[in-house]
Amino acid sequence: MANIVMFCIFAIVIVGAALLSVTTKRIMRSATYMLVVLFGVAGLYFLLDYTFLGAAQIAVYAGGVTMIFIFAIQLVNKRALEGAVENMKLKSIVRGLLLSVIGLAVVLGIVVKNRLISSACCMADEGGEVSMDVIGNALMGAGKYQYVLPFEFISVFLLACIIGGIVVSRKEKETK
Repeated sequence: MANIVMFCIFAIVIVGAALLSVTTKRIMRSATYMLVVLFGVAGLYFLLDYTFLGAAQIAVYAGGVTMIFIFAIQLVNKRALEGAVENMKLKSIVRGLLLSVIGLAVVLGIVVKNRLISSACCMADEGGEVSMDVIGNALMGAGKYQYVLPFEFISVFLLACIIGGIVVSRKEKETK
């Protein structure tokens, strides 16, 4: 019962902070709310007794990625940030909602196609848990349904974000 209560608390905090992160107009507040979301996800890992994943979530995502965002925000000059405020237009809202519905349909299609809910229920009935060896092999394996290639893509993406932040932060040459 206590796990369900803690899950509900974490879920409310994560959803609330995520909504605040995308709706606030101040970029530092958005980064702070994102940090709260990442700590909430780490809390869910700790609740599931996946202490390694929880610690990795805090160290890599909550620590590293948030620091990259904050440094990028600090490097961007104030004039560029002032021009970044955009009014919400109906066309943008409709486009965002349409993309969200498409993303939800894709996720639900994957869940239904792979029978993930029924397999999770069967594992829970059998009392089986996934060991850290299985998780580690799935994350670092290069075979089918393993994730070393997506990790490499993410590292290249983060490098591109850092380079983009440096390019944006460079001072523009004054024209005479």
